[in-house]
Amino acid sequence: MRLAFFDLDRTLLAVNSGTLWVRREVALGHITKRQAMRAMWWLARYQLGFASGEDMVAEAVTHLRGTPAQALRARTTEFYQTEVRHTFRPRALEHVEQHRRAGDRLVMLTSSSNYLSHLAADELGFDAVLCNVLAVGADGLHTGLVEGRVCFGEGKLVHARAEAERATASLETAVFYTDSFSDLSVMEAVGTAVAVNPDPRLRRHAQRKGWRIDDWGEPIARVA
Repeated sequence: MRLAFFDLDRTLLAVNSGTLWVRREVALGHITKRQAMRAMWWLARYQLGFASGEDMVAEAVTHLRGTPAQALRARTTEFYQTEVRHTFRPRALEHVEQHRRAGDRLVMLTSSSNYLSHLAADELGFDAVLCNVLAVGADGLHTGLVEGRVCFGEGKLVHARAEAERATASLETAVFYTDSFSDLSVMEAVGTAVAVNPDPRLRRHAQRKGWRIDDWGEPIARVA
């Protein structure tokens, strides 16, 4: 069995759902502008190489401590329906179908939360989802932690290796589609790495490595 890994934000989607989510949460009053500014500060530090991406995700999740999981799941579902599901890149959907017809195992490999990731994966008919699972206590409240290793950077490779073991498959025959230089560890580990609408750092690296560079186009409206 061949594994086909797909990143979500800026790869399958033409947008960064995390940025859209922060803006929406501020508008709805669920987070303060100060919290949003801190999130943007962390992102800027990461992009400049002064902060760990895994630390950035962990910092964001801590703000959920004590909040009800059911409420966040409901808000995420509404967010997905109104602001995300129409932003899939057209050729992304074509590639998903190609791998499905080939009998490959479709795996979403993303730093997004389990709430959003599973909505997208269910709609596209993925076989597995590797993402950041927000830990919830027996009281139904978020603990402010992520279950297991943070699914970002090197953490994504940990999750990908675990999935390969579960599926009795090899990363050496797998393919991975992503836009982000932060996913370099997984790209180096798989047999086929494809840079999709890549960020500048990944584009330069892909050109040096001779990796395929794809443009999957801009979003089209999907019919329910």
